[in-house]
Amino acid sequence: MGEALAALPDPVFVLTESGRYAAIFGGQDRGYYHDGSCLVDFSLYDVLSREQADWFLAEIRATLTADCLRIVEYDLAAADVAGVDTNHGPAAPIRFEGRVQPLRSSVNGERAVLWLASNITTRHEIEQGLRRLSETDELTGVPNRRRLMDALNESLAKLDSENGRIALLIMDIDRFKTINDRYGHPAGDAVICAVCSACGARIKRRDLFARLGGEEFATVLYDITAAQAFTVAERLRETVAGVCFEPRPGEASQVTVSIGVSVAGPNRRRSHDLLSQADAALYAAKRGGRNRVVLAHECD
Repeated sequence: MGEALAALPDPVFVLTESGRYAAIFGGQDRGYYHDGSCLVDFSLYDVLSREQADWFLAEIRATLTADCLRIVEYDLAAADVAGVDTNHGPAAPIRFEGRVQPLRSSVNGERAVLWLASNITTRHEIEQGLRRLSETDELTGVPNRRRLMDALNESLAKLDSENGRIALLIMDIDRFKTINDRYGHPAGDAVICAVCSACGARIKRRDLFARLGGEEFATVLYDITAAQAFTVAERLRETVAGVCFEPRPGEASQVTVSIGVSVAGPNRRRSHDLLSQADAALYAAKRGGRNRVVLAHECD
């Protein structure tokens, strides 16, 4: 039986309710795992940082309370675990799937779990790559509408109802159809890319600039007042107006944008409301002569 357990492809840990490594089996392939046999009889707190040990212990106790199989994912590197030989095993951190099952019998007088740790690093990287592709605009490489809506909905869900400070800017390239009709779609694509590049360089790292589709873009600004959001929008408008667009040699053409600004507040708590108000402000900017910024409350 001992030989069979040692031959298990993935490492299996017996961990007690107090966080002690009672036994370790399997995981002999050093291409995928490090040798953790040295951890037996040590506590999680002996070999991991307090934050990591707290997390593992919480998962052990949650499994014992639920009294059923639980599945968790986590990252862990050999360098995170004191005593493990970092020279034999993967050099980079490993993404693990932990299948945690409560044991029916006590171990050393304590309740315990069986923790099967599977290396899912390759699968995780593929999943992350596919997610990035699904959230990225193919032409420009900036986030797409899906990514923007996910970020906006998540931020609004966490927003303090009294002190919310999130703004949404919707931007549209003025007379874009004329550019496509006069110079062709490759020129139109070049303009879209130039606008993305210019605007992306002008917003804070935490803020999000995305392409909604066609010639329309949006920006989510965090921790910002209406007046500050208007200033940012004006800066973006001026930045685009300064972009040099030369569709044909020696023929320069100016590109401008109109921008609608909406700020989260008591009556704008849902993404739909924020989008509708920013859209209304955008169309007010178009009606007002284009190449301008309009705040949502100015066109209510």
